[in-house]
Parts: sequence; C-alpha cells; structure tokens
Amino acid sequence: MLISLLLAAAVPPAACPPNSGPAVLVDVTGFKNRAGQVRVRVFGGPPSNYFNRKRALTRIEWPVPASGRVTACVPVPRAGVYAVDVRHDVNNNGDTDRSDGGGASGNPRTTLIDVLLSRKPNPRTVQVQVGNGTTAVPITLLYLKGGAFRPAG
Repeated sequence: MLISLLLAAAVPPAACPPNSGPAVLVDVTGFKNRAGQVRVRVFGGPPSNYFNRKRALTRIEWPVPASGRVTACVPVPRAGVYAVDVRHDVNNNGDTDRSDGGGASGNPRTTLIDVLLSRKPNPRTVQVQVGNGTTAVPITLLYLKGGAFRPAG
C-alpha cells in the first residue's frame, strides 16, 4: 500500500485549492491548549486498515498554532470511503501520553476501556464518503479527564 508521509515542520497545511481533486479538509476543534504538535492521518481500504499506523495513506504533523482555526487539507488518491484520526501531542514528545488528546472522523464516543482493550470505533461511525472535490471532516478532540474521554471545554 502506498504510504505518503507529509511532515510540515513550521507551516500548517492550508485550505484545499479549488478543483484540486478528491481531498478531506479536516477541521480540528477543542484543543486543551495551544502547545505541542497536531497529527492528522487518513486511512482507506477495508475497515481493518482504519487506525493502524502501518496502514495510513497520509500522515501530516505540524506545530499547533498559537491561535486561529486548525485545519488540514489532505488529498486522497480517489473518491471513496476513508477514515481520519487526529492526535494532539501536548508535550511534543512523539509518544501518546495521558495528557494528549485525540479524535476521529464522525466523532465517535470513546471509553477508557476501549483504549485499554485497543478497541477501534465502529467503521460505520468513522467512515467519510469523499467525492471528487473537497469533503469537510470536523473532529473534536477528546482528553482523558476523571477516567473518561471528554472534550477539553
């Protein structure tokens, strides 16, 4: 499977240019703070590929901006069904920690038990149908608070 790694060091991804082909425009909200890195991954193919780090079609990372909207335009190979996940690496150490936030397309409810047992969200919840243009994908980050994953606000 073709894996495209796009690592943006200092400049966040921009909005999707018009007529640029199939893409997802990921709009990330709910940041606990504006520190660290944000990572967006897109998965395609069978649902067993979803959220498997070795099966990501695209991975983009960049510093969380100090203010403003956090969006990423991610081109996809063709129109079809995809899933998207986002991680806010609060302390920018490259590892997933208890302080980090995360979310997925469809904004599925995630429990601590789901994480401990490595259960993935229901594919029907996270699937995004992408056409030949740009498809908006809003994702609200969730953080571990009091034994549950909740929005930061």
